[in-house]
Amino acid sequence: MDARTVEDGVTVYVGREGSRGSKGPFLVAYESPDGKERYGWFCTNCEGADAAMDSMGRVECNRCGNLRKPTEWDAAHE
Repeated sequence: MDARTVEDGVTVYVGREGSRGSKGPFLVAYESPDGKERYGWFCTNCEGADAAMDSMGRVECNRCGNLRKPTEWDAAHE
């Protein structure tokens, strides 16, 4: 895993697994190099970890707008 310094000087450890986004992949970020404590998502487009996930699995980077489509879909929203 690669160590990266993100917002507020926090160091996260970025794994290789992830998910496709509209502007670049989102990779899983961890709090420690052993990968036991998950931190959140790392946006490869802007190299930040300020991303939010909603209840349907949609991930959006709050810095650059990179977006991962929802992993679940509720037909009530159609």
